[in-house]
Amino acid sequence: MNAPIGIFDSGVGGLTVLKEMMAQLPGENTVYFGDTARVPYGSKSAETIIKFTAENIRLLLARGVKAIVIACNTASAVSLPLMEQQFQVPIMGVIEPGARTAIKLTRNGRVGVIGTEATIASRSYEIIIKKINPQIRVLSQACPLFVPLVEEGWLEKEVTYMIAREYLISLKEQEIDTLVLGCTHYPLLIPVIQKVMGEEVILVDSARETTFQLKHMLQEHRLLNEQPTVTYHHFLVSDQPERFLKVGKMFLGSEIERVERVSFEEFAQLSGGKR
Repeated sequence: MNAPIGIFDSGVGGLTVLKEMMAQLPGENTVYFGDTARVPYGSKSAETIIKFTAENIRLLLARGVKAIVIACNTASAVSLPLMEQQFQVPIMGVIEPGARTAIKLTRNGRVGVIGTEATIASRSYEIIIKKINPQIRVLSQACPLFVPLVEEGWLEKEVTYMIAREYLISLKEQEIDTLVLGCTHYPLLIPVIQKVMGEEVILVDSARETTFQLKHMLQEHRLLNEQPTVTYHHFLVSDQPERFLKVGKMFLGSEIERVERVSFEEFAQLSGGKR
């Protein structure tokens, strides 16, 4: 099926998921939406996150997508079950793939999870991990300053290392051997995080596992594009397209030629739209 896959995040972080999708599913067309006017989601209430997520899904459905990836840990943690009930299109998040990978990789049964305040408060990773393997101990830490540091491009500055050490030292002291990067921004901080945690700690980026699971989901629903023609990737934002172009290159690893800004009038028109 030649229709595109819809992907959204609160900003540019979900481009780490899109980058993996472009590598693993090169025949698939995509529409990416970054809700840059309302970033970050991690410090907002569950009610607000659910509202934003539903609006984003309607926006992507209006662009003719065949499936949706919530490439935002916060939105996945807070709203995925509700969205699966509310909309008929196949929808997946990024929490479960990362959790399953951590279970496979841990050697001592101590898994750390870092993420936004909302993701950590939801306990989504812990719930999934404990459901699969109750013996694993899950230790969590919110890292709210990581997202703005990444979006400023402060990836390896001394202040970034100092903040990372402040957040992560307690996890290190509790001898975790696997750390889930529970936010799509965090892979860009891997050099700093690895330096703080030490080389013996395995860092889990759920983007790759999410793409594996996405392929299975598309096959299950008979939506995989078996005979691709010309592949396209469209980019939408709710604010600051010029900044998205600049920062997006850092996440995607390649140039983004064009970004379309969507208006909140468009959101309003879709608020009572078809599911």
